Amino acid sequence: MNWDLYLTFIMAALALTLMPGPDNIFVLTESLSRGFYRGMSLSAGLASGVLVHTLLAATGIAILLREWPQLAFGIRLAGTLYLVYLAYGAWRDDAQPLPVEAQHPKGRSMPFWTSFGKGFLMNVLNPKVTLFFLALLPQFVDEEAAWSEFQQMTLMGGSFMVQAFILFTGIAKLAAYLHPYLASPKFWNYTRWLQVFVLLFITLGLWLF
Repeated sequence: MNWDLYLTFIMAALALTLMPGPDNIFVLTESLSRGFYRGMSLSAGLASGVLVHTLLAATGIAILLREWPQLAFGIRLAGTLYLVYLAYGAWRDDAQPLPVEAQHPKGRSMPFWTSFGKGFLMNVLNPKVTLFFLALLPQFVDEEAAWSEFQQMTLMGGSFMVQAFILFTGIAKLAAYLHPYLASPKFWNYTRWLQVFVLLFITLGLWLF
């Protein structure tokens, strides 16, 4: 295993997880309206869904890469086009402040496993996440390493899951403190440009690192 390449993957994973997107914004809105426990259980479900995408990428792509090395170039090109498409979509989006509700709503909260399952299915049933992992993980595989492609992708997928859960849970915990800023269109305009920058940076990294 090339640990320098692994650390590069971890940095990319952290940047991707912190980038404003459907998952972390969902955790944020649910935590604001229904409390930290709801946000934490959703975070666990969303992060666990990564394992499914990792296994799809590791079992299929590892075999194809071994048989057809030229496929790596095609995957890299497809990943580049997809990332550029996401950056363009982020640039076109308008700032949309969150509909902040009461932070301490009345009523019984959703059970942990019900909320966990909701987050898990939200992640697993999103085909864009599958395509993203198919494009991302092979870029960090070291073909000369003692570890197999499957082992390397599994380690990266597991690491992505752990850091995603930690960061999503942190978002849920900090949601109450961010409350005064989340209703501002200016705040969401800044995050939109941050999303464009991160996506383009990762796109560049596919060819330079």
